[in-house]
Amino acid sequence: MKPVSPTLFRRQLDKVYLWFTGLFFLFVIGLAILEQMGLPRSWIGMIFMLSTIGVYATIGIMSRTIDPVEYYVAGRRVPAVYNGMATSADWMSAASFIGLAGTLYVHGYSGLAFVLGWTGGYCLVALLLAPYLRRFGQFTIPDFLGERYGQRWPRVLGVLAAIACSFIYLVAQIYGVGLITSRLTGVAFEVGVFLGLGGILVCSFLGGMRAVTWTQVAQYIVMIVAYMLPVVWLSVKQTDFPIPQLVYGQQLQQITEREQELIQDPAEIEVRSIFQARVALLEAKLHDPAAALREERLNAEHRLEVLRAFEGSPSEVAEAEIALSRIPRDESSAVALWSRQLTEARAKSMPLNGMPPHAQAFAGDPQGSPDEQRLFNESRRNFLALVFCLMVGTAALPHILMRYYTVPDVKQARHSVTWSLLFISLLYFTAPALAVMVKYEVFNGLVGTPFDELPAWVAAWNQVDASLLTVKDVNRDGLLQLNEMSIGTDIIVLATAEIAGLPYVIAGLVAAGGLAAALSTADGLLLTIANALSHDTYYKMIDPRAATARRVTISKVLLLVVALAAAYVAAQKPADILFLVSSAFSIAASAFFPALVLGIFWRRTTGAAAVVGMVSGLAVTFYYMATTQPWLRSVFGLQGPVELWWGIQPISAGVFGVPVGFAVMMLVSLITPAPSAEVSALIDRVRGIPPSGAEPSQLPRQT
Repeated sequence: MKPVSPTLFRRQLDKVYLWFTGLFFLFVIGLAILEQMGLPRSWIGMIFMLSTIGVYATIGIMSRTIDPVEYYVAGRRVPAVYNGMATSADWMSAASFIGLAGTLYVHGYSGLAFVLGWTGGYCLVALLLAPYLRRFGQFTIPDFLGERYGQRWPRVLGVLAAIACSFIYLVAQIYGVGLITSRLTGVAFEVGVFLGLGGILVCSFLGGMRAVTWTQVAQYIVMIVAYMLPVVWLSVKQTDFPIPQLVYGQQLQQITEREQELIQDPAEIEVRSIFQARVALLEAKLHDPAAALREERLNAEHRLEVLRAFEGSPSEVAEAEIALSRIPRDESSAVALWSRQLTEARAKSMPLNGMPPHAQAFAGDPQGSPDEQRLFNESRRNFLALVFCLMVGTAALPHILMRYYTVPDVKQARHSVTWSLLFISLLYFTAPALAVMVKYEVFNGLVGTPFDELPAWVAAWNQVDASLLTVKDVNRDGLLQLNEMSIGTDIIVLATAEIAGLPYVIAGLVAAGGLAAALSTADGLLLTIANALSHDTYYKMIDPRAATARRVTISKVLLLVVALAAAYVAAQKPADILFLVSSAFSIAASAFFPALVLGIFWRRTTGAAAVVGMVSGLAVTFYYMATTQPWLRSVFGLQGPVELWWGIQPISAGVFGVPVGFAVMMLVSLITPAPSAEVSALIDRVRGIPPSGAEPSQLPRQT
């Protein structure tokens, strides 16, 4: 079969995806018309899910292959603009699509650390890594570590680190898939996880990187339309101007004024005082949990006996039975439950439901009391630490760096990063506007609404997961106060259309976009893990003579096993999406960033130094997360107070691991024998330095 020229191939792609975009818009318009004609909401959600997954499956089936170059790196013929779109889809995970605006909604200014960190990370990719890795060639990041450091252990550590950070990231994506699928179809969260798993597997399983690449281009189109449309609609609704990025500042000013009203509102003050009393009660219980547990159980049993003896109403008896069943069984369970309740009550005893004023840069006051000054300094340090971790983590994520192996040459790799930044910025510049406009709707439209007039989406999201959205009339005045509502960051984007009162078809579109974001990243992560096991472990270290078909088959089998394992873990709801993803960034940064950067730019870096440095950086990062993050502390059974280093939160653990990795690698390199001449020649080739006596034009062309 005669190969297609790059120009003709690009024109064919332009035509295909232009048709796809047009048909997608017609599809959404058609569903909107059907909704007006009476199509049930449950059908709209199901149609969105089945049709989009069906399109992705069709692309995966059409792109199936067993050729290793096609399977691992899409034939190295993906044009820069399409690789930029695929990279953007691979990058815009459930955390970016679902969690970013929610984080900005809850944390205000400090949430911009994610925007700065993730965007800055792509600058590091363009300057330090992408062109050099493409010039190196091969298939994976452990490939580079194995060849550069000339030892077995750097490759082994690269495989282990790639699996660790990718698996954690993958669990977060599958959690997002379950959340969205359950909302679209109404099935239980755990069932939604495994339903969405089919959509993940159908692409990566059949065609590897080739299928994933062309599917991700389609998924980017779906997700960016889904993200932009409701925000533009909100902007027009609130400001009569269709470019939200330019006008959300005036909405922020109105939110600031509304925040002051809510802080001084008598009903809000009453609710906060109720929670302050609850804080005191829980603190007393935790002071002597054994006695408090006995007393609580005795009181619950006594109340149930009284109701049964005096023939209380069935509803009162049932309520008393439920209350008794919810009492913790032992002291440790009681301490864990009351500690969680105490954290929540403390937040709700504070103004604005524990959220900082949206426009406030950092907590505390640099000119205030010593405690306020300390809080300000810690807040600022955490902001900078998080920006640092997200930047170096972005530049070290294996599933992102793999994308730059798929372009034809080094020039296209550089262009790919530029296109990636452009496509990603469309979402990142929109997320702050979305957070502000949703907060405006909640503060001015939802707060103060009678409980019996709350919109239907409140109950619907509560049924999906009570931890995502709950409302309770604490002061029994019949009106919803801000501090009577608990809203999770993970549903801000997914519920935007419903919060704004837009047609349900837009809510379905947003959910389909979130599903595309989670599926696209999950596909890339699954492929990274499977390739690390099949290519770097099996082919490179166990059976170098393995046939091509056998290598690809093993990759597919491993991909299936990893996907099922990740789905099982996600179904347990181990932690929130944001922490899972951010911990993956810290792990990737500590494991890969020093080894990759020093491996490219410092010839003296040795294999022994890479091994010791990677282990040291990972050990410090994981130790800090395990001893300071509440969920990990519970996993390892750690008791006692949490001791933060300089007040840095566990989400930024990589800020300690990365410098340790750099320092250890440089010190060990200076006391171990220098790399061989062959390694120096490899570094020169990767950096584009001609051999001694040769002109740059004589360098071998990498394909």
